[in-house]
Amino acid sequence: MGGFFGVASKEDCVFDLFFGVDYHSHLGSRRGGMAVYDKETGFSRSIHKIDNAPFRTKFENEANTMHGNLGVASISDYEPQPILVRSNNGTFAITTVGRVNNIDQIVEKMLQKHTHFYEMQSGGINQTELIAALINQKDNLIEGIQYAQEVVEGSISILLLTPLGIYAARDKMGRTPVVIGKKDNAFCVCMECYAHNKLGYHDYKELGPGEIVVIEPDKVTTLVDPGKEMKMCTFFWVYYGYPSSAYEGMSVEQMRYNCGKCLAQRDGNNIDVDIVAGVPDSGLATAIGYSNESVKPFARPFIKYTPAWSRSFTPTIQAKRKQIAKMKLIPIRTLIEDKKLLMVDDSIVRGTQLGETTDFLYECGAKEVHIRTASPPVMYGCKYLNFSTSSSEMELITRRVITELEGKEPDHNTIYEYSIPGTEKYNKMVETIRQKLNFTTLEYLRLDDMLKSTGVDESKLCTYCWNGKE
Repeated sequence: MGGFFGVASKEDCVFDLFFGVDYHSHLGSRRGGMAVYDKETGFSRSIHKIDNAPFRTKFENEANTMHGNLGVASISDYEPQPILVRSNNGTFAITTVGRVNNIDQIVEKMLQKHTHFYEMQSGGINQTELIAALINQKDNLIEGIQYAQEVVEGSISILLLTPLGIYAARDKMGRTPVVIGKKDNAFCVCMECYAHNKLGYHDYKELGPGEIVVIEPDKVTTLVDPGKEMKMCTFFWVYYGYPSSAYEGMSVEQMRYNCGKCLAQRDGNNIDVDIVAGVPDSGLATAIGYSNESVKPFARPFIKYTPAWSRSFTPTIQAKRKQIAKMKLIPIRTLIEDKKLLMVDDSIVRGTQLGETTDFLYECGAKEVHIRTASPPVMYGCKYLNFSTSSSEMELITRRVITELEGKEPDHNTIYEYSIPGTEKYNKMVETIRQKLNFTTLEYLRLDDMLKSTGVDESKLCTYCWNGKE
């Protein structure tokens, strides 16, 4: 995943740029970068690895030495960016968020035109460099951005910094949010609205799917109108989004409360527990919603050591994921010993985190551990934003269990049969997962309850990872 922030100001923009992108640190943990433009000195750019230190500490020097009135910055889990490009469309800096599924085909086609790309240490091609190359196939930036978004299979949102302003483009299906803020003498653009609110900007507009604008210090001009179809990623509410954010008018925190309420209503009075708790951080609000609706006490039987602690499923090495899942939670044993606990988490992807957490709770003396999740069973790796993506979808616990139950790797129709709540196959899958992860009981939020909790027309929401529907 990743996040970005851009500023167009009549004054120096670096302070806002530095803190604005830092407020997106929950969206990425491996690379950070800033690029600014100053009328006297031109472009300057800096990129650092941030997997061993927060963005703030790595960019303290740039916060004091970079200067300019226009700038873009990014947080990323993958490629270094922003990149600086000199092209037939002039010099610009560009940063992107999304995923290009057909990158090999695009690269092969462009190599035939004698284009070259720098290979990253991983052996792959920098996705943002590829998007810049696609943009430069056209005679102007607007047509180039449109062309890149049409060619890409997947999802791509773009910030492009020029000496005259910042081009901002939301991906053509609106899977990622792109919002604009305004204050005296400046506009900004970002993914998380609270980031600009904390810096004194007020909400100006949310870009629609495929919309392209150019942002200058004193105005925002729409260059391409938004499309009519949208497929916003529902996981932004469930997992990615910071609690103080809102998308399409629905607060992340409120949506999670709604999910907890739905889970409690489905349970009714059938569960006898002493405490309702959330797995930090994204499970907390759903647990509060469950507690409020069920009138069962909410408590925190363990505390996450630091909000910036690595997400347990992010590392590519399974042993490291398991170690992080176990290390990051500090127990409050008096709230665990001899207690029946109901734990709420945002999702179960590989099962690493909740399996380790449950073992940890039993080791601390818990009598029972009931699990509820704020989303349905994850059946497919994400094709658009790299959530739940891996080298193989067989890493998903649902797919491993279905394969075990079927005796072979399932096709799309079989997977769909297992995704329907209340059916014999669904119940068998859930029960098998419960047994493997040593839960006392396990229930997932139903897809219809989750979509209802967003308050957004379900036709505008992406549900691919749960039911395989585009």
